[in-house]
Amino acid sequence: LSAERRGRKEEGIVYSKLTNSLRESDSLTTFERYNGGLQQMEEYRNDEDDTHPNIDTPSLFRWRHQARVERMEERKKEQDEHNRKKIETLQKLKDTKEKLAKLENERNDSADLTTLKKVLQDLEQEQKKIKEEEKEMEKKERLTPWNVDTIGQDGFTKTVINTKPARMDDDASLSDEEKEKRMKQFVKDNEKKLKEFGMLRKYDDSKKYLQDHPYLVCENTANYLVIWCINLEMEEKHNLMEHVAHQCICMQYILELSKQLDVDPRACVGSFFSRIQIAEVEYKTSFDDELRAFKDRIRKRAAEKVADAVREAEEEEKKARLGPGGLDPVEVFESLPEALQKCFEVQDIPLLQQTIAAMPEEEATYHMKRCIDSGLWVPDAKNKKEKENKEEVEQPIVTEKTPDPE
Repeated sequence: LSAERRGRKEEGIVYSKLTNSLRESDSLTTFERYNGGLQQMEEYRNDEDDTHPNIDTPSLFRWRHQARVERMEERKKEQDEHNRKKIETLQKLKDTKEKLAKLENERNDSADLTTLKKVLQDLEQEQKKIKEEEKEMEKKERLTPWNVDTIGQDGFTKTVINTKPARMDDDASLSDEEKEKRMKQFVKDNEKKLKEFGMLRKYDDSKKYLQDHPYLVCENTANYLVIWCINLEMEEKHNLMEHVAHQCICMQYILELSKQLDVDPRACVGSFFSRIQIAEVEYKTSFDDELRAFKDRIRKRAAEKVADAVREAEEEEKKARLGPGGLDPVEVFESLPEALQKCFEVQDIPLLQQTIAAMPEEEATYHMKRCIDSGLWVPDAKNKKEKENKEEVEQPIVTEKTPDPE
């Protein structure tokens, strides 16, 4: 008895909820509201009541659901056809009115005017008929029982997809001079922070530092670290070079990851450090191999720059010691016969005169000319020295004046 009362109570609640919406329409009679409520309640009960034991309940529910879906599709097709017909009629009505107004303005009483008036009357009748059909469809929609597919509908739909910012390549359109200028300005503004990042070692510290200073995640930082590594290797600070090289490879991996994903490099900082800390064997091996190869390239480049610097210094030294004829005195001295070399080593002029006299005239002239062009032998050196001393004596001696105490 209690179960039966509870069932009747639930049935009354369902009937009350389903019929409340029908009371809002003044176009429905009391009988229609009552009949519609019964249909909706019956539809609700048909889905919820237990079936006969000999009937497969899931199959019955699937059949009922399929039948409802087919009825809903038919109503949708009917509604779409009605809307198409309505739009077409309104457009024809608008065009007919425009043509009729044009003929009336021209005061043309031809047969076309009479025909258009007849067409206009037919379209107006068609429009009234469409409005009546629309009211019937709305009424039928209100009386249609609710089911699990129509009892709730989306008020609105919105989809938001979080995407990482796209990768921006601002330097692509710049010339080499503009890139160099921007690089110098970047280093001037951030050199202290760049060196701080280069001195870090722990992945967590590097990650936090780049997240706190995201503007450092760029090609200019990687280029600066490469140049710094070369300078450290040239200064024979090998351990410090290897330390900075590790940070340089980290930055290059972040930039390469951003190119592969086509996103902003700043969005790849967390991804790179998370992956490198997990220490996947293949990824870690690739990182170590790249770091080792990078150090070898740094050492090779530093050695080349040192060799170039030594060569330039030797060329400058050689250029500084060239004689008045443009010959190198060292090279000329090494090319002289051993007897002449001994004369210049002991700086014995009589011995040099005797050696020159003993040599063939052509050979002696050749060697002496080269000695003069290289500066090993200065003709009339005594007279030139006396002249220079005389010029120094003749120069007036400028004494410093005592400053005025005032």
